[in-house]
Amino acid sequence: MSVGRWGTGLAATGVLVATGVWAMGQGGDGLQGRTGVDGRLWRAVRPVIEARLVADSRGGGYGEAVPGLRARWFCRAQARDLDEHDGLVRAGVSTLCLEYGVRAGALLECGGAQGPQVLRLRQDAGAPGGYRVVSALRPPDGVGYGQWVDANFGHRADPGDSMPAGTLQATARAHFGLPVNAPVRGC
Repeated sequence: MSVGRWGTGLAATGVLVATGVWAMGQGGDGLQGRTGVDGRLWRAVRPVIEARLVADSRGGGYGEAVPGLRARWFCRAQARDLDEHDGLVRAGVSTLCLEYGVRAGALLECGGAQGPQVLRLRQDAGAPGGYRVVSALRPPDGVGYGQWVDANFGHRADPGDSMPAGTLQATARAHFGLPVNAPVRGC
């Protein structure tokens, strides 16, 4: 094998490894590459948190008012910090909720919201997922936002930083039975 082929192969391997590292850091598991968050606990509470986000979003989108769109909400949470004491979990999360509908083979984005939240959950054997949300706090709009973030997340990067919508788009396409390359349009 020539040196040129070795170099090309080595470069391709480097691209694959870098892509894998990047993808892991994108938080496919909702941890954003955070090593200080208990992965087992996050896997247990994340579905409960995301179900609560969907429930809280219902009734807040344009698409829901148009029956033909079959619109529904899809939400994602990423852990910023997670702590458990005596069966009570405090989850500081970044959230993204998008309302999607469908028309003529296209996915329609009808509404959305993103930002930080602090949720408290309690272990509850009778609840779906074994936890129930006992409180959810959001920052105020405008004045006081920064103070709320500092008080609840410390002086770190804003937990309201944008999250990519790709995972939610893929989930919505699958829900509506659309192909993976179905276009996304505005509502």
